Amino acid sequence: MAQSEDTTQIIQDSITSPIFDSIHIASKDTITFEKLGQDLDSRNAMKPPDLRELVSIPKIIWSLIFLAVGYFILQIFEKLVNLLAERYMKYRLVIKGIIPIIKIFGWIFIIFIIIAGIFQPPMATILAFAASIGVAIGFASQDILKNIFGGITILFDRPFKVGDKIESGKYYGEVVEIGLRSTRIVTPDDSLVSIPNGELMIQSVSNANSGESNCQVVAEIFLPVNINTTEIREIAIEAVKVSRYVYLNKPITVLFSHEVREKQAYMKMKVKAYVVDIRDEFKFKSDIIELVARVLVSKGIIS
Repeated sequence: MAQSEDTTQIIQDSITSPIFDSIHIASKDTITFEKLGQDLDSRNAMKPPDLRELVSIPKIIWSLIFLAVGYFILQIFEKLVNLLAERYMKYRLVIKGIIPIIKIFGWIFIIFIIIAGIFQPPMATILAFAASIGVAIGFASQDILKNIFGGITILFDRPFKVGDKIESGKYYGEVVEIGLRSTRIVTPDDSLVSIPNGELMIQSVSNANSGESNCQVVAEIFLPVNINTTEIREIAIEAVKVSRYVYLNKPITVLFSHEVREKQAYMKMKVKAYVVDIRDEFKFKSDIIELVARVLVSKGIIS
């Protein structure tokens, strides 16, 4: 028994000796250094890379090349689609309606190629940049964002398309382009008007043809109050039928109403007919007035 007790005491003295204390301290130091190294690695992974590593002269040059090439490709595509639309008049408005959608998705693809293929930023940088830019844009460009959202809504909701004749506020004309920021229309006096998409979203928009190549044209003619409306209606309808712009698949309507202008009573005649091509709307309106007036003068009804 005495020998067993001596052995136990020797083991206990060995465990509490300075040698074992050094080993224990070394183990703790090893674990601490390993943990410190892991923390440094994680911090380096989360730290955004140096801006000089992401942006360089060759990358900028390649980005400009891609932007220029993309711009010219989209311009060529737009011209080809316009030529195709003019060749197939029956589908002109449908074909032209594809242009704004392709342009938007084309620019999105070009920007994606530049960011993901040329600059190749890490995800942490993209998220941080997007968050900061989003906050800055949100405060500084609320109107621009509203117009962009309006443009996207117009493209998907399609209240009108390229080639339609619309009226919004004080402007009326043919839609020639639907952009992200604004919609451009050509007015009857050949002026190009840009209407912000945000305004089109909050006010009523009248569409004269809703995607069809034809639209209704209304011409007004003032006549004496003592005319024979039945005879005049027949004359007007026959006169409109000979116009080269008239679309005969839809009806021709003639309406009469009394009106007083400058203390003088008149019979106002409205001639409603459809034009074959909406681009000839105002030519057709002038043609109606000229043809009807010529027949009425020849019959001595008006002088």
